[in-house]
Amino acid sequence: MAALRLRIDGTRFKDAQNREITLRGINVAGEAKYPKTPDVPSNVADGFFDADNVSFIGRPFSLDEAHTHFTRLRNWGYNTIRYIFTWEAIEHEGPGKYDDEWISFTIEVLRIAKQYQFYVFMDPHQDVWSRLSGGSGAPAWTLYAAGLDPRGFKKTQAALVQNTWDSPAEFPKMIWATNYTRLVCQTMFTLFWAGRDFAPKAIIDGMNIQDYLQNHFIAACGYFAQKIRDAGDIENEVVIGWESMNEPQRGLIGYQDISVIPADQQLQLGTSPTAFQAMLTGSGRACEVATWGFGGFGPYQSGRELVDPEGETAWLPVTYDDTKYGWTRDSNWKLGECLWAQHGVWDPTSDELLQKDYFAKKPQTGELLNYEKFTNTYFLEHYRAYAKGIRAVWPGSIMLCQPPVMEIPPDLKGSNDDDPNMVHAVHYYDGLTLMSKHWNRLYNVDLIGVLRGKYLTPAFGIKIGETAIRNCLRDQLKYLRDESSRYMGSHPVIFTETGIPYDMDDKHAYKTGDYSSQISAMDAVHYALEGSTSNGFTLWVYTARNDHEWGDQWNGEDLSIYSIDDLDLPSGTSLALDHRSQSRSDYGSPSYSSSHGHTTNPQINPRNLKDAIKTPSITSEVSQLDEDKLGYRAAEAYIRPSPIFTNGSILDYVFDLKTCTFTMSVIGNKANAEQDPPTEVYLPDFHFPATHTGVSVSSGEWAFDYVEFNAARFQRLRWWHSDGDQDIKIEGIKRKGGALVPPSAEDLSYLEQCQKGGCAVM
Repeated sequence: MAALRLRIDGTRFKDAQNREITLRGINVAGEAKYPKTPDVPSNVADGFFDADNVSFIGRPFSLDEAHTHFTRLRNWGYNTIRYIFTWEAIEHEGPGKYDDEWISFTIEVLRIAKQYQFYVFMDPHQDVWSRLSGGSGAPAWTLYAAGLDPRGFKKTQAALVQNTWDSPAEFPKMIWATNYTRLVCQTMFTLFWAGRDFAPKAIIDGMNIQDYLQNHFIAACGYFAQKIRDAGDIENEVVIGWESMNEPQRGLIGYQDISVIPADQQLQLGTSPTAFQAMLTGSGRACEVATWGFGGFGPYQSGRELVDPEGETAWLPVTYDDTKYGWTRDSNWKLGECLWAQHGVWDPTSDELLQKDYFAKKPQTGELLNYEKFTNTYFLEHYRAYAKGIRAVWPGSIMLCQPPVMEIPPDLKGSNDDDPNMVHAVHYYDGLTLMSKHWNRLYNVDLIGVLRGKYLTPAFGIKIGETAIRNCLRDQLKYLRDESSRYMGSHPVIFTETGIPYDMDDKHAYKTGDYSSQISAMDAVHYALEGSTSNGFTLWVYTARNDHEWGDQWNGEDLSIYSIDDLDLPSGTSLALDHRSQSRSDYGSPSYSSSHGHTTNPQINPRNLKDAIKTPSITSEVSQLDEDKLGYRAAEAYIRPSPIFTNGSILDYVFDLKTCTFTMSVIGNKANAEQDPPTEVYLPDFHFPATHTGVSVSSGEWAFDYVEFNAARFQRLRWWHSDGDQDIKIEGIKRKGGALVPPSAEDLSYLEQCQKGGCAVM
């Protein structure tokens, strides 16, 4: 077994020279969510239901293409990959039938990643359980094992699936996420975490469905881990660890009353049935349900709609061939009937709700359940079993524990679960920007503060003006980092997902080439990450075949930093020598400079709100573009400097895109005086061409050079500094930006309404 390239030392990652490592990473790749053969992105219906006979060989990209993608990512300064794979990719044909050819292919991709010296951790990805329920992750047979019929999901709205939508191009934006609170996901996650407690009749092959599902998931990941270890040149040298299941959800566990929408259900969009209404429509009954839209501050109720399945159900018929996958279902578990009706939750003869609080308490003890209890019991029990399964074949693996998103993490500090070789994996998105696909420069909301009860009313969580918004995003991430320390103990924290939608404002940038909103949003995200005191991040996402028409090829999402329809950011050295180059002080920022009479960072507050709310005058000048910006996909905001290795400990660092200035403060460490390794900083030459860059340091010497891995080549700065508090400041070239978009009239009017009192906040 190879020596560790990366190890955990308390709350930090260290290299062999005892330098602190900062993980600057990316999720690779979006295509891993769906098969290569047949090629079934979420906008394609053909072959969708034939989910056993698929292959993921060629995902995320072919071996021939791998060098191109890894070279690009290394050039952009990424040193870490969150490698996306799905349970379906391993075990799609049936229970216990593993795709060894796909595993062998994946090992070859990882060997290529090794040539570029990436740190890789494996992500068993899922979204809303499965492709057949509108997401990605679990094999189709898991739905059949639970007694569900994917062909019945459309009419019953048990799950909203773009592949079966009448017009896939009109699939409502981000509505797939509401599948978590529809029948299929509510059922599958409840069975996965707590089938023994809430579905004791669900026995298959002599075991409860909970054990059946969990055992197969853990065994599949363990088998994959064993094959990686058996390869002999992958473990520790490139793959450094394993993350737990992506974005776990509780299902129905802890619902106090399934006849109402829980108060803590943050997202409602489109039709929004209660859990009981979902059970009724899933069994073919017609129900009138509330409908919701998404406004300036989050969801709002827009009306009501009749959902009438006309007798069609989401449950397998009694005629289903239950021998197909070789399992034996217990005779007390009847097909053709709602599983929850069979457990006495409701009466299918009268459609009467019998036990509205069925999921509210632990059946054996009567203990009241909520999300925090779920995390500290059902989730944690599974995480222990998963970690044990991985470490049974890979004892030294770093485990990345990912609790439910936006919820309080499990209370592990000082317990037997306070594992020194564990990382807390956290997800965070700016919800307003993600759901509305609009960067609002005027206001945003402190979502974490609202969720944690920081404000008497959510309206007090509103932050006005772009400076306040940026600081608010930073403070939310820092709060999550500090919260991790309070609950989980002293461990590294990685934000394994965060990012922005690129198709903002009805794909305005694709029509005009003006990426100023995306630049501002992406810069704000990175400013927050840099100020969070976390140990790194893996941005969501790199998608090799993203295009302007279908985005990431999955549910209308478009978060990829790369697109085949955009250009790569040019070399800064070539631009510096170009006839358009100017002196350093003459360059304007692509994100913050004034352009066409508008500023991106108005100092808006309650005193000048009325003036700000006046409808802005937008002339044809707004669509005039700087040729240097056209089609660069806001790359100037995410291709940014970052520490790589630090000889000592990082106190803070930040890149100011407005002034093109990078600053970092460290506590130098001369404990290893014989080697005296330098601190190393990635410096993209777009911002910092060597001939146009100024450096000032508190002590020591520095030098520029280039690092090469195969075809990849990127610029770094090495700095040999003294012990104790040390500072470095690096000044690059400011560049002119394009047209800037002022706050919309809708944003302004909504904020005025909130200032008068009364608004809904997500």
